[in-house]
Formats: sequence, C-alpha cells, structure tokens
Amino acid sequence: MKTQLAPPDRCSLTLDEFFEYMDSLAQRAPLHELEWRLRALAITIDDVAAQVQFGTDRYRRNLMREGAQYQALILCWRSGQRSPIHNHAHSTCGVRVLKGIATETVFDVSPCGLVKAVSSSDCIEGDVVVTQDSDTHQMSNLEEPGHDLVTLHIYSPPLRWMDTFSLTNGRVERVSEHVDHIDGSGI
Repeated sequence: MKTQLAPPDRCSLTLDEFFEYMDSLAQRAPLHELEWRLRALAITIDDVAAQVQFGTDRYRRNLMREGAQYQALILCWRSGQRSPIHNHAHSTCGVRVLKGIATETVFDVSPCGLVKAVSSSDCIEGDVVVTQDSDTHQMSNLEEPGHDLVTLHIYSPPLRWMDTFSLTNGRVERVSEHVDHIDGSGI
C-alpha cells in the first residue's frame, strides 16, 4: 500500500505539510521524493530559531522532530567545522541549507583502498543535497570566521549509526550518531 501523500498543487510546502508527509511514511522516504519536498519547503532560519544552537569544539546536531520513519535535525556549524567523511548506512539523507554556505565533498574508494575526493561543491542558502546508503561525503563550513552555517537534515529512517572513513589508513569505523536534545525534547 502506497502511503505517500500527493504533492500539493502549488510550488511550495509549509512545514506542517512537509511533516504530514514525513509522518505518513510506512518505510523510508524515496530519495527523489525527499529531494522534491525539501526544495519545495517554505522555511527560513526564523522557523528553526529554537534549534539554532552551536557547539564549541564541533558542529552541533539539534533534534527538531522525529517520527517512526524519519528524523529532522538542525545542524549548526562554525567556520572551520566539518563532519567526518561518512556514509548514511541504510538511510536516505536530504540536506537543505538555511543560512551560510556549505561545502560538500564527495568521496569514492581508490584502487589502493583509500578514500579519495572526487568532487567538491558549495551549496548556498536554499540549495538541497541528497544522498543515501553507501554514498560517501563530508559536509563543511569553510567560510571565514564569523560566517556561520545552519542546515536542515532529514534522515529516513532515523540515522542511528554511520560508517566513517580515514583519509590515511583505509580504516572504516561504524559509529553511533550523537544528537543534542533541546529543552529535554526527543528520546
């Protein structure tokens, strides 16, 4: 049985409409559907002000909302902060840039077994990036100090673990992903 809601007739979705779709899922969101809905989502930094909280030593992952088949996080990045090189281990991931410029670097495995960067692109406010499963990338804020980055991440199903990759020794490590819960919300 298909649980997907029909896209609305207009070109934009409210947050309520977006989460109505996410709450209706009986299985993970299809990549193309998540991408379309994130692009159509009418959202600003003001809509997520309560979740915009930064870490001092690393980027911070703030829970916005969670359902049976998804997790919505607001990630906050200071200049120079970046994720590990990682995949999404059985999850579909959609990222929407809400403020600042995100740099996505895509990786592949080289013939000697080490990961290597194959492309890098800057994503500005409103841009959407989608990946899933074994797609391997790194997200970064490489802008000058004082230029923060805020991104909305949707993981479907919720991302409980991921594989991280070393640039120097070919080691792959499976790690549980930490989420910050604001005001006692979440799990």
